[in-house]
Amino acid sequence: MSLYGYARVSTADQDLSIQEAALRAAGCTVIRAEKKSGARRDGRTELAILLEFLAPGDVLVVTRIDRLARSVKDLQDIVHDLKERGIALRAIEQPVNTATAAGKAFLDMLGVFAEFETNLRRERQLEGIQAAKARGVYTGRKTVIDAAEVRRLHLEEKLGPSAIAKRLKIGRASVYRLLNKAGST
Repeated sequence: MSLYGYARVSTADQDLSIQEAALRAAGCTVIRAEKKSGARRDGRTELAILLEFLAPGDVLVVTRIDRLARSVKDLQDIVHDLKERGIALRAIEQPVNTATAAGKAFLDMLGVFAEFETNLRRERQLEGIQAAKARGVYTGRKTVIDAAEVRRLHLEEKLGPSAIAKRLKIGRASVYRLLNKAGST
């Protein structure tokens, strides 16, 4: 039986060292770590590599279940896959044992709370953005494309959208959007 650790934080400015130290202290011989959102499993390459590598009898160790998944569906999918392959799941800071009915129920509850927390955070963020917009504080990204120059190149130099995009080093879709707004296409 080998212990393999998985550590995850959501953003690049967060630190993985506390999780990695706890996983080493728990006896993990290999630790895969990444800085990715846990809301979805796709794009989490370190987790995919680790899940593919695990063999029957191994134990996947995380510090907390929310480090593994932030949605109930992802958590259940991972746990189901591990169980079918004869791999155990252990959380250092939570009494999770996927071999018992009570442990599975506790795991499911933790998954529900992790997803709930993610949804609350998203709602609070949207509320904050709406409030900032109402105060006129949040106006979006500053314009970096000179709309007058786009129109000039199109009308005076008779350049097409692709040529304008290339000359100004901007996306062609941006050129089309500006020209459509001006009624110049």
